[in-house]
Amino acid sequence: MLDQPITTIKKDHSIVLLALVDAHYKFVMIDVGAYGRNSDGGVYENSVMGKMFERNQLNVPQNTPIHQNSEPMPYIIVADAAFPLKTYLLKPYSKAKLVNNDSNKVFNYRLSRARRTVENAFGILRARFRIFQGPMQVQPDMADIIVQAACALHNYLRTEKSQEIEENYLNSNESHSSQDGLSNIEIVGRNYCQDAIAVREKFKEYFVSPEGQVPWQMDMIRQGRID
Repeated sequence: MLDQPITTIKKDHSIVLLALVDAHYKFVMIDVGAYGRNSDGGVYENSVMGKMFERNQLNVPQNTPIHQNSEPMPYIIVADAAFPLKTYLLKPYSKAKLVNNDSNKVFNYRLSRARRTVENAFGILRARFRIFQGPMQVQPDMADIIVQAACALHNYLRTEKSQEIEENYLNSNESHSSQDGLSNIEIVGRNYCQDAIAVREKFKEYFVSPEGQVPWQMDMIRQGRID
């Protein structure tokens, strides 16, 4: 799962924390860099992480059937709308694709539920380390080190089961404002290859199939809770 908040520092410079998060709110892989002056569309493509995924250098497991008798499906990363659609990276359908299309809405809802883990991981990081609750009054090089250290400490504390802050954050469902040191990259247009579109379609079909659906998903769709 990926997310990419921007950490703002003095003189209006910014750095980007691009992170892969697991289901336990831990940072599996991070890429901290001075991408803040790049266009939003170039952040992922210009990152070390993005290049390694594109070159298949991260030992991602081979495609595996999701359930018995199903065709093999790729292991994927869950991301938000700011990221490019890839065969290994799923993003939600645009609003235009949701009109009169419950299957697409179900896909967005299921993706949103998974992506909430990423958002919570960043929220816990911010709640635990108060330096991220406003602009960082440090030089860019030091900001990189602080972000890396904070992610490492976050993982250590997760391992040590020191979860009081996490529970407080998750229970309050806190979201960060524009005054925080963390904010999300904006959505930009993308061109997607047919293979990536086909992978997303296959996951959508699974989410609405008897094997892959969850009992409450249509209720959530009717309530408009799709993101």
